[in-house]
Amino acid sequence: MENFRISSGLKRRVLVVDDEMINCEILGNILRDRYEVDYAHDGREAFEMIKNASPQYSLVLLDLIMPKMDGFELIKVCRGSAGLKNIPIIVMTSEKEAEVKSINLGAVDFIIKPYDMPEVILARCERIVELSEDKTIISSAEKDHLTGMYSRDFFFEYIRQIEVYNRDRLMDALIFNIDHFHLINEMYGRKTGDMILKELAQMLMNIFKDVAGIGCRTEADTFYVYCQHQFNYDGIMKMIQDNLPELSETAKIRVRMGVYPNVDKDVEVEQWFDRAKLACDRIRGDYTKSMSTYSSELHERSLYHEKLINEIGEAINHKDLIVYYQPKYGIQGDKPVLKSAEALIRWKHPENGMISPGDFVPLFEGNGLIQKLDNYVWEEAARQIRKWKEKYGRTIPVSVNVSRIDIYDPELENKLLKILEINDLTSEELLLEITESAYADNAKALTDVVESLRNKGFMIEMDDFGSGYSSLNMLTTITVDAIKIDMKFIRNMRRDDKSLRMVKLIVDIAKFLNVPTVAEGVEDEVQVEVLKKMGCDLIQGYYFSRPVPPEEFEKFIEAEMTE
Repeated sequence: MENFRISSGLKRRVLVVDDEMINCEILGNILRDRYEVDYAHDGREAFEMIKNASPQYSLVLLDLIMPKMDGFELIKVCRGSAGLKNIPIIVMTSEKEAEVKSINLGAVDFIIKPYDMPEVILARCERIVELSEDKTIISSAEKDHLTGMYSRDFFFEYIRQIEVYNRDRLMDALIFNIDHFHLINEMYGRKTGDMILKELAQMLMNIFKDVAGIGCRTEADTFYVYCQHQFNYDGIMKMIQDNLPELSETAKIRVRMGVYPNVDKDVEVEQWFDRAKLACDRIRGDYTKSMSTYSSELHERSLYHEKLINEIGEAINHKDLIVYYQPKYGIQGDKPVLKSAEALIRWKHPENGMISPGDFVPLFEGNGLIQKLDNYVWEEAARQIRKWKEKYGRTIPVSVNVSRIDIYDPELENKLLKILEINDLTSEELLLEITESAYADNAKALTDVVESLRNKGFMIEMDDFGSGYSSLNMLTTITVDAIKIDMKFIRNMRRDDKSLRMVKLIVDIAKFLNVPTVAEGVEDEVQVEVLKKMGCDLIQGYYFSRPVPPEEFEKFIEAEMTE
């Protein structure tokens, strides 16, 4: 690839400008094997030829002393024209004092007359053309065309160059991210989105113009800034927040900022901004904060999460991930009756012991690994249902979670049906829990998936009902087979009258739809009695049992069978 100019056989165009025919002939003989050579005999003719050339000239060799327009004037008019200013010009002169003036006006090199070293002239021309083309390519890739900021690759390379001479100066890595930018594009159009990006880029450049540093746009809605260390960014963040309304009259814009202060120069440049991004992502969805700073604590947690991510495959293979079961009891009869169970994952780590689901489930939801985890739980739960069926001669239906990412899996239905087939189960024995947040993400996709699954006989439970704004709307478009009341309402209903009324309302909605309600997080007898009077059908929680391993769950089945 480096020798393409030579090996391709393509010839660049060169213009020789000289009023002396003998000079034109000498230079033509030197250059024509490598270039297509044109000639002009005064500055005005040369300017017209340069202006109208197609393809453009790769090089101009220019004599200074000419009629109509001399070489100095031609350099000036070319450098003053946007379309011509980047064409390299080599001045041909025998006057030493003209060299400095030519270079100051914009010439890139000079050749001394007479032309007694053809190989040197050819080599210098070749080098100038190569440098000019490389500069053009670099210039086109160096900047983000929309915002004028550096592109990501050049940004990192410039930082490396800065650090060669700047090793001891304290520097910070900053990241700015526009929340839900894809929605701005969808709701207001890409033109509005591009305008917001340009305005935000200009705002950042203005804010940091008096601070030693550089910036770039990376990805669609993210900006990086590398700057001299600041002890406090509150003022800068306030300036950004104060100016955000000016970016758009229609779109509401929120910008999050992540700061990695006093970067560790013993690690790679890219890691500085990974750490700033980690801080920025930490406040995603937290509308009480607009800025977060990377810390050693955050670093340790990041390493811990990375360790868990890397070990999930091994944990599945070694059965370190264990499916626990929490019983669900029907409470509308004279005594509670075991009706079903919920499958809940636990991680018995060989080094760290029992890891809370709160540590790894949200992590896997964020990076897509939750699908792998869900598939594992489905398979384990189905095997357990079959074992209990064979051992006790009865089915204990088990609820399993279907995450948002599972909804987009075109093989979801086939996977579930295959699991049932392998374990000789029916679709009514493996219950599917879906949260309303999946509806908020893509209502049409969820509606289609749920309808198809119910047509295959699967029972659909709406989990965490009431936790989001889409719950009621979801019920108008999707048919479900049970409603699970969000745990926080159950926990608060004794001390919060609003939560109590909310629970009653949800139970009444379920009655209207003729589907059962399940209350999660029930911990004491008072809650059980209140829920029973309301008409709640099933409860699960510590009142009956925490989630337990399958062998421990069997005592609930056996207790039921002996009564």
